[in-house]
Amino acid sequence: DFGLAKALDVNPASATADQSPTITTPAMTQAGMILGTAAYMAPEQARGKVVDKRADIWAFGAVLFEMLSGQRAFRGEDVTDTLALVVRGEPGWDALPPTVPARVRQVLRACLQKDARQRLGDMQSVRLALDGAFEAAAVPQAVGRASAVPPLWRRALPVAAAVVLTATIVAGGAWSLMPPPAPSAPLAQFRIQPPDGLALDIDSRQIIALSPDGTRLIFSAGRRLFVRAIGEVDATPIQGIPEGAVFSSSPVFSPDGESVVFWANTDGTLKRVPVAGGQALTIAQGVSVAPFGMTWGADGIVFADTAGVLRVSPSGGTPERLVQVDSNESVHAPQMLPGGEFVMFTLRARQIDTAQIVAQSLASGERRILVPNGSDARYLPTGHIVYAVAGTVYGVAFDLATLTVKGEAVPVVTGVRRSLISGTQFSVSSNGSLLYMPGPLIPEGQGTMRVPTLVDRAGTRVPLALAPKAYARPRVSPDGSRLAIGVDEGGDADVWVYDLSGTSAIRRLTFGGRSRFPVWSPDGRRVAFQSNRDGRPAIYAQPADGGGTAERLTDPAEGVSHVPDAWSPDGRTLLFSEEKGGTYTVMALSVAGKQATPVAGVESREPPEAVFSPDGRWVAYNVNKAGGGVPSPDRGVFVQPFPPTGATYQVPKTQLDFHATWAPSGREVFYVPTVQEDALVAVGVQIAGSPTFGAPTPLKGVPEPDIISTFHRGYDVLPDGRFITLLPNESGPAGVRPELRLVLNWFDELKRLVPVK
Repeated sequence: DFGLAKALDVNPASATADQSPTITTPAMTQAGMILGTAAYMAPEQARGKVVDKRADIWAFGAVLFEMLSGQRAFRGEDVTDTLALVVRGEPGWDALPPTVPARVRQVLRACLQKDARQRLGDMQSVRLALDGAFEAAAVPQAVGRASAVPPLWRRALPVAAAVVLTATIVAGGAWSLMPPPAPSAPLAQFRIQPPDGLALDIDSRQIIALSPDGTRLIFSAGRRLFVRAIGEVDATPIQGIPEGAVFSSSPVFSPDGESVVFWANTDGTLKRVPVAGGQALTIAQGVSVAPFGMTWGADGIVFADTAGVLRVSPSGGTPERLVQVDSNESVHAPQMLPGGEFVMFTLRARQIDTAQIVAQSLASGERRILVPNGSDARYLPTGHIVYAVAGTVYGVAFDLATLTVKGEAVPVVTGVRRSLISGTQFSVSSNGSLLYMPGPLIPEGQGTMRVPTLVDRAGTRVPLALAPKAYARPRVSPDGSRLAIGVDEGGDADVWVYDLSGTSAIRRLTFGGRSRFPVWSPDGRRVAFQSNRDGRPAIYAQPADGGGTAERLTDPAEGVSHVPDAWSPDGRTLLFSEEKGGTYTVMALSVAGKQATPVAGVESREPPEAVFSPDGRWVAYNVNKAGGGVPSPDRGVFVQPFPPTGATYQVPKTQLDFHATWAPSGREVFYVPTVQEDALVAVGVQIAGSPTFGAPTPLKGVPEPDIISTFHRGYDVLPDGRFITLLPNESGPAGVRPELRLVLNWFDELKRLVPVK
């Protein structure tokens, strides 16, 4: 901490922000005491909590931001204001010059995460992430050509990063940046692009895999599975897969590399097909939910569903339940450990993005925690476990006999694409090759840069004058003048309000905790939202002008989550979704009496997102009782009278059908037909006692929002009939065509970084 080297005669109470005074106390090591320089303190440091080296990562980010932008990341009128900004504010990201490379921006955001758990864990991670970031763009390699990449320690860091890094080392103690000697075989890297005219399927499940011998790879693009031999230039589609079946497919190679098993979303089955092409055979039926990870080893095929881990024979049959978890937990990325006695998997709570890697005995059911914070682990024949934390893959030595990790975990791959639901996009072969999809340092959905954009039915697009951010769930005020929108970049999440006239800057409305899912009151004076600021995800309402305090409207029980969906036109009722054990129920809250009752027993495995018609007499909502991405007659968009009478009417189906809302006239219902399409659907509706519907009509000019999740509607409708939707930032990282990276001789690098003794 730079301020600690100064004379200690500064009076913090009267110091200016420019002096950025150091706050000191004789009890310099005790929790509850604040010590440091205000402008560079981490949030946990400013709150007087116990800190570790991640506070130095924050300080590094603050100083690097200042060097690049010419202004402090957090600067208030005095010490109190500065600390408040550190805890609740955001740096002025727009102050960064446009020439700052995208990767440097990602590193800054990862360093300045409010939640220390979401922050980069050590300076080696920062160093690896910045490596080469300031270099001039290289000529893209031809597909299929390998080039030897010098070891990371031989490449010079940028001068600016080196200056800050040196200061951080001097201040925080010593850690070594001198790694062991170079590996015996040089790394060789390939860039692999999907076939022309197609894009990689940016999905919520695994879409890539390497064969065990490292000679072939498969990936999903254009909703088809492609295979490519390492010695060939082109990838070819695998023949014999039913059309439209590849979505959230989680493909895996057989141990001999000659077959592939994948999940078919058309009929909810696991299918096996030869890599060379041929008839796809069903080996397991009734798999209604896309697997949360799947592996194929000597002990069979293991995969995860909403209730735990199952195993099925490659020859087919009824899946065997290996692991059962509680309703408030979910399982991801299962793998049988050598010997067949233990299965390793990621265990996480459904409501929060915290996960641990565990191993469970098939004989006794004993469960051991291997890594307390991580996901998507793989055991490797080198004696390592590799796993993901946000967008970084870590490696740690692992004793298979005692099921214990040995030594410290070390980042081995930085910038790997990861979804919020399940699936870090990397695969490792038994002979030491690595395949991964580059991505942001924080999970997809949290770190994705989007631009709120106005779109009319003719397809005319007008981006709002807002900097690209990880926006989510835009909602337009009833009079069409303002926008309430969430920003979720990991750690804390907040609701912001923006004047659509563009005459003023976007304004942050909520502070503290994860505040999300805004909903306007009918008079436009208040915004309801979900927040966990008091521990449980409850619903609050706050004046939209930022004045006053937030009023708590609901009090969920332990293990229950409340998400606001819609306010009735008369202001008396707030519809919300109550989630418990993976099931969502539509509830109607009396705003005045704060009493909630179920709405005609509507339940779904995905958020129903109920919304009132403009006259308040009808409610539209989504239902998916089975979960997963399988079309079925009883899933889709429905409407019913309000107050409920027991009558229910289904809007004509297209395929999956979700994210429904009403047109301002009340004469149309809009919805997203399927994540495989690129446009919304409009259905005409006439109500005379009971509703009658027209045929679904695709709105070809209105793009589906850049959020594939069925959980949160990423668009809204203005009173004049235009739409506001979230589109990818074409000028930033999200606008770059996704590609794959293949790294040969990667085991040598892994052993160098993480020696196994």
